[in-house]
Amino acid sequence: MPILKTAAVAALASLSLGLAARAAPDPGKPTIVLVHGAFADASSWNGVVAKLAKDGYPVVALANPLRSVKGDAAYVGAALAAIAGPVVLVGHSYGGAVISAAAVGQPNVKALVYVAAFEPAPGETSLGLSGKFPGSTLGEALAPPVTLPGGGVDLYIQQEKFGPQFAADVPADQTAVMAATQRPIAQGALVEPQVGAAWRTIPSWSIYGDADRNIPAAAMAFMSDRAKAKRAVVIKGASHVVMVSHPGEVATLIEEAAR
Repeated sequence: MPILKTAAVAALASLSLGLAARAAPDPGKPTIVLVHGAFADASSWNGVVAKLAKDGYPVVALANPLRSVKGDAAYVGAALAAIAGPVVLVGHSYGGAVISAAAVGQPNVKALVYVAAFEPAPGETSLGLSGKFPGSTLGEALAPPVTLPGGGVDLYIQQEKFGPQFAADVPADQTAVMAATQRPIAQGALVEPQVGAAWRTIPSWSIYGDADRNIPAAAMAFMSDRAKAKRAVVIKGASHVVMVSHPGEVATLIEEAAR
């Protein structure tokens, strides 16, 4: 059965999902592993998780540390190694860089899904890719960096700019909560050269909005084309958090990849 080998971890994941009506996981279906990006957390996948679980998929939404591509990929890789059976690995935003590295050498990862996500080639950086085409306004929306005691800085989006910048198609009351609970990313992670590009050998799918203000749609089209995506879905008017505003479409594409 494609579930986490560690029963305690599986139980904790199930509790955190908080799903009242959840179908029993189908042993014939792969486990879906979801990796969030910067300025978000695992709850950003809630709508997607609900549909996947209803359709019988085992799901794990990991807490991405957002510290460094190499370190975050090692964390995700350890989780993948603890899963029995095939996996569909899904990344949002910076999480795309993480899954691209984490899936290298993981034989149970059968498909990759990029949700408004980076798909870097070795040597590329998330910051470099977001600036490859015009349209990103993230720099203007960032709060003053927070200096960390051990060196380096953390980045946040200004709360008053979070909605328009990050989640323009999400209700204001919901974006206010997202802004207050956003998780910062270490600035160094965005300028860290990529090592490993699993999309070169593992089939991939992509979905993103044409109104994304973090990563220009042209950049995501370039990356999905380069990866020879099995299918690329563009949601008209969708923001950077397309999995929050359009969970059904995102879950449908993940299920296509799972088949």
